[in-house]
Amino acid sequence: MTLLRYLGAQCSPENADVVLTGVPFDGTASFRPGARFAPQSIRSWSDVLETYSRSFDADLDELDLVDAGDLQFPPNHWSRASEQIHNSVAGIVENGAVPILMGGEHLITLSAVETVQLFYPEIVVLHLDAHLDLREDYEGLNLSHATVMKRVVERVGSAGLIQYGVRSGTREEWELSEKLGTLQTDLGNLHHIVGMRPVYLSIDLDVLDPSVMSETGTPEPGGLSFFELHEAILACRGLKVVAADVVEYCPYPGSGGPSGAVAAKVVRELIFLCAEGKANSSPESRV
Repeated sequence: MTLLRYLGAQCSPENADVVLTGVPFDGTASFRPGARFAPQSIRSWSDVLETYSRSFDADLDELDLVDAGDLQFPPNHWSRASEQIHNSVAGIVENGAVPILMGGEHLITLSAVETVQLFYPEIVVLHLDAHLDLREDYEGLNLSHATVMKRVVERVGSAGLIQYGVRSGTREEWELSEKLGTLQTDLGNLHHIVGMRPVYLSIDLDVLDPSVMSETGTPEPGGLSFFELHEAILACRGLKVVAADVVEYCPYPGSGGPSGAVAAKVVRELIFLCAEGKANSSPESRV
């Protein structure tokens, strides 16, 4: 397989601002498997983008951006995948860079959050998704893309989880989200809620409407436009974003559709967001 790199990325991790890592895991996919192929697809589609972002008035060529390639583990082997995620994220944070994971399914967020929390105990997880992902278990599994935020909130507490864009869940999940107070209907007061606490930003691409992003593991009608998702990313400017992920892009075999370009542009804008806040996520500023 030809080794692809994300647009503008370098091969050396020295002095990196942001490090991209592919996590090709979709072992608990329940409707449409294939998210394991997303990292390579995102890299391929990144070639259609400009390196310059008007919104951030910045260029990828001005950044020390590293694409570390994909983590290596047996397919569907969560314990090995989790171990690899931990080692990768810990190394990136220790080196003073900001990790961005390209999934893969949403369960990868759990291991990444657990690792980042070792460095930033007061971490806040900002979760953009069509689904609450607050089930206690799903199809007999308590570790699943459908239970990931239940496991996360058990680690970070209700004050450490903010959910936005959600429009699907069981009765029990909606009741739990109301009890925990995790759901936000707009991000206008995000800075007031978060303050100076470090932020882990997790974007499940099914937060977008299927008319915008059709190639996801569990598409859900009624979602955000790309503009609305982009505005949510921009709402995070000035926050102490210390890590991020983009998950649940599920490229169809042979698809020539634009979903890959959408995923690649979301990653690009995350790169600029994380690079802007790198000074605030340096080791000496850890909580």
